Amino acid sequence: MARLLIKTKGFGERALVLRLGVNRVGRGPECELCLDHPTVSTRHCDLILTASGVDVRDGGSTNGTFINGTPVREARLESGQTLRVGDIELGVESTDAPIAIPQFERPSQVPPPPGVLPGGQISCPRHLQAPATFRCTECKELMCNGCVKVMRRKGGRPHFLCVRCSHPCEPFPAAPSQKKKGFLELLKSKLGLKSKPAFLRRAGGK
Repeated sequence: MARLLIKTKGFGERALVLRLGVNRVGRGPECELCLDHPTVSTRHCDLILTASGVDVRDGGSTNGTFINGTPVREARLESGQTLRVGDIELGVESTDAPIAIPQFERPSQVPPPPGVLPGGQISCPRHLQAPATFRCTECKELMCNGCVKVMRRKGGRPHFLCVRCSHPCEPFPAAPSQKKKGFLELLKSKLGLKSKPAFLRRAGGK
């Protein structure tokens, strides 16, 4: 953390810890760093703490602001330097800003496994009681009508998008498709025949 230590006698071992943003230094009670000394102006200077370091800016003080004995109007403070405000000397111990980066838990990218419904249909991984009706063309995620994203364009057909990666989806059969039987196949299955009936063979069929 950014920290300054008062070196002038009479103030004890008083340390000044800077907060992010503007820290007002002066004799006035509204200052964050109040230095009750006749050589310090009411608002003597500002110490601005950012992620890149600490800047000092003189506020038009009567007795001036100095870094290592050199008067400054605005300058960057470095660790190990001495900042003088009027007749008060402060040692710069650190100029680091205590910036914490929050940690966010990312959701798992592995989709839950789908289930199988009583009729043999594949279920939606998110809604296990609903059949999967769409499959993503990119990540192969299965979805039901309730979780697929629908994008509608005026005057056009709706587009179905993946709930995970937003790529286009294709229809997914809820049950294995069965080829529709023709009339002859249906007749053979009903009569239990392995070939065409005799009357059809006499009519020219095989």
